[in-house]
Amino acid sequence: MSNTGIDAALIERWALHYLGRYASSAEGLRRVLLRRVRRRLAADADALAGARPLIDALVARYQLSGLVDDAAYAGAQARSRLRRGQSLRTIRAGLAAKGVGAEDAVAALDALREAGGDPDLAAAVAFARRRRLGPFRRESGSNGEDRVKALGAFARAGFARRTAEAVLGCADPDEAVTLTRGEAR
Repeated sequence: MSNTGIDAALIERWALHYLGRYASSAEGLRRVLLRRVRRRLAADADALAGARPLIDALVARYQLSGLVDDAAYAGAQARSRLRRGQSLRTIRAGLAAKGVGAEDAVAALDALREAGGDPDLAAAVAFARRRRLGPFRRESGSNGEDRVKALGAFARAGFARRTAEAVLGCADPDEAVTLTRGEAR
């Protein structure tokens, strides 16, 4: 143990505590552990440099044991984000921000596509339901200004105009749900 009080056992306790509470990618775990070490060793650059190899070895060991699995993490995050109404574009960006590799992110998005239907369309319907847009509006009247605002909301959320217009073109929530199943309107 060094004079700073940070050793492999402490880093492992931090890692296990974090993983006990949150799912994480390998890079995400590495970032969390480095942040903890930086907080503890703010003024000691040499000790910080000495902790990096310990963190890298721990993350590699967790990957080999399956405790940290980027592919499973990416799949779970993609499914969860899709249910919350995030576009595939937003999901891909979110996975990259969490440190998931491009291959794992692509595999997770491909799995969503293979599950059947158009995942972006399903996410757009969930987005419209959550934001009360289009067929999920409480007021029955819809004017052109509302449509433009709704299209803007879909665009900011990362949806293609074609997808947004398909959802906004639905007369009621049942038609929007039918649209996600790929059934003829």
